[in-house]
Amino acid sequence: MNKQNAAPMNEETNQAKSVILVVDDDKTNLSLAQNILLPNYRVAAANSGKAALKYLERHRPALILLDINMPGMDGFEVMEQIQLKKETKSIPVIFLTADNMAETEVKCFRMGAMDFVGKPFVPDILRSRVDKTIELDRYRNGLETMVKEQADKILEDAGRISRIQDSVIIGMANLIESRDGSTGKHVKNTQMYVKMIADELYERGLFASELTEEYIEALCKAAPLHDVGKIKVPDAILQKPGRLTPEEFITMKKHTTYSRKIIHTIIGDVEDEHYVQIVEDIAMFHHERWDGTGYPARLKGNSIPLSARIMAVADVFDALYEERCYKPAIRPVDKIMEIMLEGRGTQFDPEIIDVFVDMFPRLKDVLGID
Repeated sequence: MNKQNAAPMNEETNQAKSVILVVDDDKTNLSLAQNILLPNYRVAAANSGKAALKYLERHRPALILLDINMPGMDGFEVMEQIQLKKETKSIPVIFLTADNMAETEVKCFRMGAMDFVGKPFVPDILRSRVDKTIELDRYRNGLETMVKEQADKILEDAGRISRIQDSVIIGMANLIESRDGSTGKHVKNTQMYVKMIADELYERGLFASELTEEYIEALCKAAPLHDVGKIKVPDAILQKPGRLTPEEFITMKKHTTYSRKIIHTIIGDVEDEHYVQIVEDIAMFHHERWDGTGYPARLKGNSIPLSARIMAVADVFDALYEERCYKPAIRPVDKIMEIMLEGRGTQFDPEIIDVFVDMFPRLKDVLGID
């Protein structure tokens, strides 16, 4: 027999039978293994470690019976190569050896063997060990497949639920915004501006300890809910075409605190805690000012959550850029940037407003402004 080749020892073509690769440099042992296993399995043989590895480059047997004591490359060396490759490391291996020392058996299992069979073979023991190992491997594979299928289904269902939740959130936000004549554009626009600002801050490495990709994803998902508390503000105030009275403005400012309560009620128990915190921060604090003169908590500087500082810039820009029931749209758009720059270090975080101004040419392209 050619020492460099592995060849089928069984010419049977029943593809339903599992293939066992027997690796042994002794022709007698190969023949004996064939006679024992042929009734129930197809058998391939390799009479060297090198031949076995070459066979495994093109085939994946259900099980490997691997002799330990072989010239050139012993069974342990072959096992190391099998374990190194992704394509072969999951193939179950039963070691074969005439060495009955406990140390050898321990090493076999440490190397990753499923079982250990002594030589000379006892037919019933060999068949039993082979049957049991293949059955366990099939069970393991079936279990892994089932777990993967269930995990995929859970992820699919979770994704579907998430998309539904996002649609409900956007729909609810649009409905609230439409009460003051915004027709939903404010929700879409501010979400876009928030994403652009956050992405640019991330690219520049600003606020790196907090502004991760996951944070940005949650931030953009949260942005539409920044004014959810307006649902409790009377229409007469939301739709008033002129300046609000001091009393009316006090009522309007309450939408920030209303927002936190509403958000906690509608998503507090069904969404990730980190995401809920970002939503609450945006809704509660996006009217705070860098100099501490904003509302509702008169927070100052970096004590204002980053999400709210980003939202503040996006919210004010859109309020100036779009027409409202109480004001016309400001044009030219360059005038908006001049107004916002006046708030650098007083209304807005200086770093964020600087980045926003730098983004202005790209923002004009997005808005289709010459």
